[in-house]
Amino acid sequence: MSASYESVASFAQTWGLVLFVIAFALVVAYAFWPGKKRKKEIEDAANIPLKED
Repeated sequence: MSASYESVASFAQTWGLVLFVIAFALVVAYAFWPGKKRKKEIEDAANIPLKED
């Protein structure tokens, strides 16, 4: 029975890593790929430190 657990653990480690790498890449892509609707909003927020009162 331990061989069965080892094979399941190996499968989970390998494909779990692949799944998390893909999920991480998708989150990073989403964070750095803003939609056209939000571009003005993001640019305004980025310029807040440069505004003078």
